[in-house]
Amino acid sequence: MLLGGRLRELRVDAHLTGRDLADRLGWPQSKISKLETGRQTATEDDVRAWARGTGSPAASELVARLRTLETHYRSWRRQLAAGHAPVQDALRSEYERSHVMRAWEGAMIVGVLQTAEYARHIFAGYQRLHQSVRDLDDAVRARIRRQDVLYAPGKQFHIVMSEAALSTLVCPPAVMLGQLDRLAGVIGMDTVRLGFIPLGARLEIPPANAFWVFDDRLVIAEDWHAELWLEEGENVALYLRVWQMLADSAVFGQGAQHVIARARRSLPSS
Repeated sequence: MLLGGRLRELRVDAHLTGRDLADRLGWPQSKISKLETGRQTATEDDVRAWARGTGSPAASELVARLRTLETHYRSWRRQLAAGHAPVQDALRSEYERSHVMRAWEGAMIVGVLQTAEYARHIFAGYQRLHQSVRDLDDAVRARIRRQDVLYAPGKQFHIVMSEAALSTLVCPPAVMLGQLDRLAGVIGMDTVRLGFIPLGARLEIPPANAFWVFDDRLVIAEDWHAELWLEEGENVALYLRVWQMLADSAVFGQGAQHVIARARRSLPSS
């Protein structure tokens, strides 16, 4: 059961309304509703107070549930409290400790292959979206530093993107042109196998959110509000199947070069 559902269960078992519990804890009633529905992330102090307010001995259980949830669910609000650069540095450690990495991205160029100017536009957009600390220069530098792993012996990157990502102008056309040249130069690297799913290709499953799979131990899946970090074997195996089903529709090598050339021809002149 999700943490919010468990909190509600304890309140109902104690025969308390949301208003009753809010009065006991000195909280706004809206906080009770938000915690139960997952619209507000609970802290350890929150769940301990909840157990106390409902007369339940479940404080340790609730704290354990919260810690498990935080391991899996990493909200952007919390991650970006100090800006984008620390997030990039934290991800770098996962790349460094992994040997085989697989990625799917349908909307933009994956970070590990971005040029500095393309990355600058991506970070600027996300900073406006999340109203986060403006550390644009540091974030770009951190992302470019992370790309050192592309040249490390023993690494294998299997990256699949949608052709649509090559035509989504989240940056000026001139910046995208440089980005496409960067992708063309990556094809043929010993450590990278880069493919694209052409527009109109037949797919077994609809592509959804972007994700990375690190070896067979970790999945990082992205959404607008948070990242999911999944370590359970069955979840990792599921995402590996998803990746393979998408990769089966992709073109690599010369076919990938043709997709890049097509995207280059479609760029507006200014």
